[in-house]
Amino acid sequence: MTIFSKIAAGEIPSYKCAESDKFYAFLDINPVGKAHTLVIPRREVDYIFDMEDDELAEFQVFAKKVARAIRTAFPCRKVAQIVLGLEVDHAHIHLVPINSEADVDFHKHVKVSDDEQKEIAAKILTAFQSL
Repeated sequence: MTIFSKIAAGEIPSYKCAESDKFYAFLDINPVGKAHTLVIPRREVDYIFDMEDDELAEFQVFAKKVARAIRTAFPCRKVAQIVLGLEVDHAHIHLVPINSEADVDFHKHVKVSDDEQKEIAAKILTAFQSL
């Protein structure tokens, strides 16, 4: 079982931003910016392009709704979608609110306190549930 599967199952604590029966979204613990969110399928699959077409389509639609919630909770020009996937063998999408492309730099991370992470996740979850 991957660390992301354990997070989605509630075995490891996370800052939940959204969930469905098939997908889960939570704040990155080493964010490149505030509200940096990871979206994962609950089903373990290592490579995003190994997902079945219908599952990948549903995954993107779920991520789109999460991105809309992020943008509602934290106004920005856009929400960047990045797929890297080498650190954890579980397909995932990074969603990062941006005002410029310089806002996405995986070599620079921001410090966000536990209390602030809880507040950010709550705002995104509330926005997600209202969509």
